[in-house]
Amino acid sequence: MSSEVVKRFGPDTEGPPYVKPPEPDPTGRRLSSAAEEVSDSWRRCMADYRVDSRSPAAPNIITQDELSVSSEPLAGIIVHAREEIDRLYAIVRQQGYVVLLCNNDGIAIHHRGDEARAEEFKRWGIWLGGVWSEQIEGTNGIGTCIVEQRPVLVHCGQHYRSRHCKLSCAGAPIFDALGKLAGVLDISTISFEGADRTQPLALAATIASARAVEERLFREFFRHAWIIATLPADESGPALLLAVDDDQRIAGADRVARVAFSLNDKRLVDGVHLSTIFDYCLSIFRRGGGQDIPLCLSRADGGARWHVLITPPLARSRVSRIWPEAVVHSQPRMSLLGDLPMPEAPRFSRGGLSPALKHRICEYIDSHLDEKISLRDLSSMAGLSAHHFARAFRESVGIPPHGYLLQRRVEHVEQMLRGTRLPLAQIAQAVGFADQSHLARHFRRLTGMPPSHARCKER
Repeated sequence: MSSEVVKRFGPDTEGPPYVKPPEPDPTGRRLSSAAEEVSDSWRRCMADYRVDSRSPAAPNIITQDELSVSSEPLAGIIVHAREEIDRLYAIVRQQGYVVLLCNNDGIAIHHRGDEARAEEFKRWGIWLGGVWSEQIEGTNGIGTCIVEQRPVLVHCGQHYRSRHCKLSCAGAPIFDALGKLAGVLDISTISFEGADRTQPLALAATIASARAVEERLFREFFRHAWIIATLPADESGPALLLAVDDDQRIAGADRVARVAFSLNDKRLVDGVHLSTIFDYCLSIFRRGGGQDIPLCLSRADGGARWHVLITPPLARSRVSRIWPEAVVHSQPRMSLLGDLPMPEAPRFSRGGLSPALKHRICEYIDSHLDEKISLRDLSSMAGLSAHHFARAFRESVGIPPHGYLLQRRVEHVEQMLRGTRLPLAQIAQAVGFADQSHLARHFRRLTGMPPSHARCKER
């Protein structure tokens, strides 16, 4: 299933290596390193890094003092990764793999492996303190993963340096809660050239463990927000994570969610409401008890349905990381989304808003005409998503919320034209229009005449 290098080139040979395309994976996912990834890496090694592919030099192993310096910035990640590393090692140890957690420089800062084979692994550089940057060691599962920032499988002859042709390694990136590359989780073993049907499974296990580490980091970082783990119901895409505040504004999104919903740092700072992504009832976020809430929600555009698991925030009064509830809160959930029963989310009445709620919303609009009134403000008052509120309001009032707001503003302008001598610019400001031109445009559209004619008509 993995790509197999058919022909190796030395540093003085022109052109990239010929790489046999990967065989199709029965799951439909590309778990193995794609041919272009290996080819691109070889080009970098030859043209940019000038790596000597025939050098017999062993990989560098840094000193204990250097290792302490390299490990210190990632101390928190090591804490959250340790359980997943132990679990991954339990899966791959029988195949002779070593599990390495590496920083952004390709330095192995934490590991699990057979201590009886420590000296052998050190000779190959796949041990604690090993340095595997692509610039130094050429194409490899750690360094190439750092450059590509996606999972990479490099098997035997796919390594650029001939010295590494007996190694097989699978690396998966770990992104922090803000979507930045934090490190690489890698499994490596001493292998032999040729196909090995366990490699894609090994890479799949590594990817799953890396995602679990990411989820732990995300849940810890946003522990005082509502955490939403979600997956398309048809599993057409990967699971992802969102964090929302008590007003249902999106406070954070993991790297997958940023891509799926076009969420960059600027949009998150400006404020994106959850209702722009999902239809939901506000009562979901008023449940107590601290228990996870499984739901099936639809996209706000009326599209696909998604499996959703909502974890309530931790109380700020108790923030100890060893507090049992905090430990449970940080546990990964994304892998459960496809198997949990997902009840339908509560729905609002198809008949529209209740009379009391309709009266309260309309009264609020009438008393705040001179202010900026957003759909989100009104939907929050109603306890509905923006999509649901707009539909319910139209069913109750006969026109959309924005149309009703404009209509009430124009009606108020008509009253002021009859009862005051204020200039049109002041009237526009008093009823919430941007300027006199904005007022005139909507007044003409709704009444059929400009406001100046309406004033003359009343004289």
